[in-house]
Amino acid sequence: MQTISIAIHGGAGTLVKGLMTPELEAQYQLALKIARDEGYSILANGGNAIDAIEVAVKLLEDTPLFNAGKGSVFTNEGTHEMDAAIMDGKSLKAGAVSLITGVKNPIALARDVMEKSYHVFLAGEGAMRFARINGYEILSPEYFYDEVRYQQWQGIKDSDGFQLDHSVKKDGKFGTVGAVACDQCGNLAAATSTGGMTNKKFGRVGDSPMIGAGTYANNNTCAVSCTGNGEFFIRGVVAYDVSCLMEYKGLSLQDASNEVIMKRVLNIGGDGGLIAVDAQGHIAMPFNTEGMYRACKSSNGVEEIAIYK
Repeated sequence: MQTISIAIHGGAGTLVKGLMTPELEAQYQLALKIARDEGYSILANGGNAIDAIEVAVKLLEDTPLFNAGKGSVFTNEGTHEMDAAIMDGKSLKAGAVSLITGVKNPIALARDVMEKSYHVFLAGEGAMRFARINGYEILSPEYFYDEVRYQQWQGIKDSDGFQLDHSVKKDGKFGTVGAVACDQCGNLAAATSTGGMTNKKFGRVGDSPMIGAGTYANNNTCAVSCTGNGEFFIRGVVAYDVSCLMEYKGLSLQDASNEVIMKRVLNIGGDGGLIAVDAQGHIAMPFNTEGMYRACKSSNGVEEIAIYK
């Protein structure tokens, strides 16, 4: 019988036990559990991997705990610019959006790009026009306002610096959410969504919406969603690199994921982590930082919700 599985993440980085209150830690774990279990429920009821990961990522976008959707960080101009991507491992179809504002669930818009356009990647005003044509409500900035994010931005907004998320420690956390899944037909899918960097300028885009860098799925190998210092993940073509090691060197999902995160990314100066599944339902969640918000569940009994190493 086909093993079904799902894995989700909410970002990696300097997540040290003891620096977070027990109450906040419980909130993170509950949010991860709800997203994981809702996605898994779809798989268990015969649903497809694309639907499962979209639901999981939407739930993560809807909580201000994570830097995506409602919890997106502030740009240098005090706005919110969001990126997202989704990919179907069966058809190799993909959809991505970047530099969008006011859209509650960027991952839904990315899926519509995949299914309702001839394109893969839409950005900026063009992506917003596509959203309006497809009936998306454009929400006011108040919906995306979060006091923690605002205070973080206030601390660096008049400088040339930027931060990778809302951690007090600079460059402490890479704010991204993502999900990967394997359904009852052995089909794979991956999705990633992010609010980018605090105080980012110049229309900066990270790895999250880039197919092959932060997001990739192929039924022949694996589905991958990354979280880390985006510039390095782009240069390392990280998500596709995991797939390549499986396809061309015959590595297992775990070995390929470890090779990329524990060696290749570190060798070029980057850090972060990824979640991945293969068509046999195996799960890998390596990271080379102090922690990564993560959760997984499979029909062969694997089940985890974790933050630290």
